Amino acid sequence: MTEVASPSPDGHRAPKTPAISFEFFPPKTEEMERNLWDTINRLAPLAPNFVSVTYGAGGSTRERTHSTIARILTETSLTPAAHLTCVDAPRADVDDVVARYHEVGVRHIVALRGDPAGGIGSAYTPHAQGYRSSADLVASIKQAHSDIEVTVSAYPERHPESASFDADIDMLKAKVDAGAGRAITQFFFDNDLYFRYLDRVRARGIEIPIVPGILPVQNFKQAANFAKRAGASMPDWLAQKFEGLDDDAETRKLVAAAVAAGQVQKLAKHGVDTFHFYTMNRADLVFAISHLLGIRPKSAQKAA
Repeated sequence: MTEVASPSPDGHRAPKTPAISFEFFPPKTEEMERNLWDTINRLAPLAPNFVSVTYGAGGSTRERTHSTIARILTETSLTPAAHLTCVDAPRADVDDVVARYHEVGVRHIVALRGDPAGGIGSAYTPHAQGYRSSADLVASIKQAHSDIEVTVSAYPERHPESASFDADIDMLKAKVDAGAGRAITQFFFDNDLYFRYLDRVRARGIEIPIVPGILPVQNFKQAANFAKRAGASMPDWLAQKFEGLDDDAETRKLVAAAVAAGQVQKLAKHGVDTFHFYTMNRADLVFAISHLLGIRPKSAQKAA
């Protein structure tokens, strides 16, 4: 994943166009549905490796995720990856969801434990008849459907519930041993966090791609609140970039694009060649950042 581009004939390293993927969340209303598909239509020509759709506990959320995935499969040429959690659900229900995805043609699942019922920061208690961890979920998916690719999560700043960094990496190792082929990180804003984490992971013999998750900051206050609950740090310099812009949405957008583009360009300069964008179902910033990475629309991409 961190392959460095080969030197060009003049001795300089030839830039390599990065690979990208996008995350969406299932819409709750008709207006959100229209917005999501406007976003998909805008981003689809960039030919991402895949697009993922998030998933939460509860039947309605599961059905919205499944409906969105099914529509992506039937109406676009994009490759969908379905998020799946095992929180608050018996194994049989989770296995049924996997089987339904496989039946409609899904061959990529993002397997997650899921947040505790009380929200991030509260204690997690496995369902009495459920999977105890994401590693158990990964193993079950691969055992039942060996042709499904499984992606898992990774945490450059340690999962909020992990007792230590070593314990956190132990869990990642368990997920890899169970069959995970890729990990996507929690978002971060300090690139050194990612590179230090990558060093720790590689030192443990974990060789799967560790794809950096990038969050373009649409709204700083909301992002800061989410980061606090998720255990991700917000650097002081980032807060300063957005200072005084609470009522200036247009300038916030320009600053957000500049910050995220700078982050990914610096990662790319150090050899990172794959990025996963948390789009928040908005296309503008992600499209601009992709453009700055050298990614251009593919005219042959089938429109949604």
